[in-house]
Amino acid sequence: MATIFSRIIAGEIPCYKVAEDERFFAFLDINPLKKGHTLVVPKQEVDYLFDLSDDDLAAMQVFAKKVALAIGKAFPCRKVAQVVLGLEVPHAHIHLIPMQSEQDVQFSNPKLKLNEEEFRAVAEAIRAKL
Repeated sequence: MATIFSRIIAGEIPCYKVAEDERFFAFLDINPLKKGHTLVVPKQEVDYLFDLSDDDLAAMQVFAKKVALAIGKAFPCRKVAQVVLGLEVPHAHIHLIPMQSEQDVQFSNPKLKLNEEEFRAVAEAIRAKL
């Protein structure tokens, strides 16, 4: 059975896409900690990030860097955090989160409640900076 991320990549489940190439896909986290909170996933269905080949892992970091730089331009912040965690979805993923302080990336923090228009505006703001 395909993971929810594979179903998003395949277009079976809607998302707010930020970027895509032949190997990777980036879309907004539906429960963001901050505006601009984006997930980067390999199109290849792999549970654990470190099960990716060295080449794929390196390429994923380069792809994530491009997205992170765009997030930082769209949502000015001190840094864009890269966080790898989560056991809920068995599909490797990186969280990219604009932050002013380390407190901004505490996953126990309340999540933002954005409406569809706000999500679309956030995705467009990031895409415009790519």
